[in-house]
Amino acid sequence: MPAPRSFTTLAVTVLAAAPLVTAPAATAAPTAAPTAAPTAPGYTITARPAEVGPAIADTMHGIFFEDINDAADGGLYAELVRNRSFEFTGTDRAGWNGLTGWTTTTQGRGSGTATTVDGSARLDERNRTYLELALTSPAGSAFGVRNAGYGDGIAVQKGKRYDFSVWARTDARNGTPLTLVLDDAAGKRYTSPQHLVVRGDGWVKYTGTFTATATTNAARLSVLGSGSGTLRLDMVSLFPRETFKNRPNGLRKDLAEKIAALNPGFLRFPGGCIVNTGSHEAYDAAAGYPRARSYQWKDTVGPVETRATNANFWGYNQSYGLGYFEYFQFAEDIGAEPVPVVPAMLTGCGQNQATDDPELLQRHVQDALDLIEFANGPVTSTWGRVRAQMGHPAPFGVRRIGVGNEENLPAEYAANFVTFRDAIEARYPDITVIANSGPDDSGAVFDAHWAAARANGAEVVDEHYYNSPAWFLQNNGRYDSYDRSGPQVFLGEYASLDSKLSNALAEAAFMTGLERNADVVTMSSYAPLLAHVDNAQWKPDMIWFDNDQSWGSTSYEVQKLFMNNVGDRVVPSTATGAVLQPQPIGGGIGLSTWATAASYDDVRVSAPDGTALFADDFSDGNATGWTPLAGTGTWSAAGGAYTQSDTAALNTLVKGPDVGTSDYDLTLKATKTAGAEGFLVAFGVEDSGNYYWWNLGGWNNTRSVVEKATNGAKETLVARENQSITTGRTYDLRISVRGTKVTLFLDGQEWGSFDDDAVTEPFAQVVTRDDATGDLIVKVVNAQSTPAVTRVDLGDVRVKGKATMTVISGDPEAQNTRSAQPVEPVTSTVSGIRPTFTRTFPANSVTVLRIPTT
Repeated sequence: MPAPRSFTTLAVTVLAAAPLVTAPAATAAPTAAPTAAPTAPGYTITARPAEVGPAIADTMHGIFFEDINDAADGGLYAELVRNRSFEFTGTDRAGWNGLTGWTTTTQGRGSGTATTVDGSARLDERNRTYLELALTSPAGSAFGVRNAGYGDGIAVQKGKRYDFSVWARTDARNGTPLTLVLDDAAGKRYTSPQHLVVRGDGWVKYTGTFTATATTNAARLSVLGSGSGTLRLDMVSLFPRETFKNRPNGLRKDLAEKIAALNPGFLRFPGGCIVNTGSHEAYDAAAGYPRARSYQWKDTVGPVETRATNANFWGYNQSYGLGYFEYFQFAEDIGAEPVPVVPAMLTGCGQNQATDDPELLQRHVQDALDLIEFANGPVTSTWGRVRAQMGHPAPFGVRRIGVGNEENLPAEYAANFVTFRDAIEARYPDITVIANSGPDDSGAVFDAHWAAARANGAEVVDEHYYNSPAWFLQNNGRYDSYDRSGPQVFLGEYASLDSKLSNALAEAAFMTGLERNADVVTMSSYAPLLAHVDNAQWKPDMIWFDNDQSWGSTSYEVQKLFMNNVGDRVVPSTATGAVLQPQPIGGGIGLSTWATAASYDDVRVSAPDGTALFADDFSDGNATGWTPLAGTGTWSAAGGAYTQSDTAALNTLVKGPDVGTSDYDLTLKATKTAGAEGFLVAFGVEDSGNYYWWNLGGWNNTRSVVEKATNGAKETLVARENQSITTGRTYDLRISVRGTKVTLFLDGQEWGSFDDDAVTEPFAQVVTRDDATGDLIVKVVNAQSTPAVTRVDLGDVRVKGKATMTVISGDPEAQNTRSAQPVEPVTSTVSGIRPTFTRTFPANSVTVLRIPTT
């Protein structure tokens, strides 16, 4: 049982007018001397260093990698050739095929045809498709294919070396001359051509090295065969010689170095939604590997030419060149603990399906056991030998393993979790098996997962949530009330939904609460980690990149600042200062749809005593009181209803009149006429980015929720799973608003309620101690547009009078982009540090003071 601890408290004071985060402010640079207080301190921080606070685990802050946003192929994995093994299919993405990423090219009067084939001449049973070139070129000419890599071209730097390889075979009796070169669309060459001769009709790997003669980000790799006959190619590869740690089949150096600079305590991989979503079918010798199957680690080890590819959950192809061995190797290289996650045999991420095949479940349990053997087993074991053959005879030292990701079926998940956990503990009693709590931060599914985790004796529970900046500023004390004797928390995925400085500040404020609750929160990781700027399915993301450059987001800068200034033990502390009280829900009403056609009728807003405030039955054939906010959809008032008929439009929000009060009832009738989902009824509508809505039949008509949008970022307030809307049926809806409390009724029955009464804390802090240096580390977040004059009392300690101060601050709307990175840390030395001192923390800032003690 953890030792008793002290929580930070924040006194509640109403600010009459203090805009939170949204008002721009000039960048505030740290000063080299104590800031003179223009007014009396409005905040206080009181530390109690004589008290023993919770120890902070080395894994407090880590990283989570998922192959989303082209994070692996074309991202962290340094391979420069796209679709190198000609395995793309329409299952990966509509319109794709084996030649996606490739075009034919000629030299001189070269001619021929290029066809991808899944035939008996394949390189490997798991690498089934290859390119067949039928060559008909006269002497001195050639025909072949070229590849522009990921994005607009392949990036090379003058003087750098690039290693190519290709597997090839030919039926030409005297062999087939093969030429490889890097050039651009205008024909300018960036390397000297490399020549080789393919001999024999059996697969042979040919290799060589280019040295770039100039720098470009728009090169293309051309592979051309001369003469006549049939030339077959597979695994056409190009790697920079200079990968991270110069490892073959390695990682892109600039991205890996940015990740390493975070100094993460752990690496969770490979997902995320890709872990357990899709088919769970096994390999079939006749049909090959089914596409869109669940992530199976055994597909990803061994020689790269024998690894299967898969259809990624996020809508593209995974080559698995970056596989489990490479993940383990990367974790070791950056000093992070590896934390693999295996399928729980249920679909997750908003889908609801569980396997009913006991044999299949047991196969995946055995796969999990084999995975631990691969990571930790001796070289004499079956899978330890595979690891050794790949170049790492020493164990990787796995201590934790996660089972599943964001399952919506708590009972089915709990049963499978226990099956995995019991089998793992029986063979590997020192391994911690991590459970999870579903896709939301609260609600019935969340509560059921946690109840099962406690009942089943889970040691750690993985929580995930993505919310608005306001949510993070309102939930700094989320873990203050968690059971200290229950399972610990692994916050495996979290982020504020955008990439502005205001988002990073809200996350920083929340992170102070994570650290203060280090006896409950043992691990945490922001997500997603990586995003290709031209292929992002999700925002926010920590590190952005294109084919030749990368940059950290505002959240990256905050994460790096925290990860490199964690400390070893919490110093109990308290804080006082101003907070923002909740405001009643005013604004207007609204209607919307999402990939659905629907009609609305008899819209009425009335006061609690029944007095009508607004009514529209659309009988006059117009909707003059409604204003489009989203700019999409096809709305018309006809036939006595207001109808949106475009089933492709994703958000068609229209706003009615302002209600003029925070106590009212909204009633209406809603009918889905076609499409994928249900309907959305909005209230508290201020503008296109600030509103509440009741989303009935969302997530492909599988669940219903109430969401709150703040500056465009949504958070879930109420969720009901397994609810769908029937096409053609008319539903009676009522939304009762009383100040901050809302009750919702569906067909006369109470559906749910919530009270949006959370207090917002724009000022947050945590104090920790670094055992190695003796430093006190004071982290302070001021997420508002006014400076925070603060009295800091460090208690009975001796300090050296100076401190190292690092500040991240600026316009809360600022973002780091490809062209500019305005949000960066500034470090300076400050004097005048005493056991008690006053400091003004800039508006919209996070500050870390490292204070040496004697």
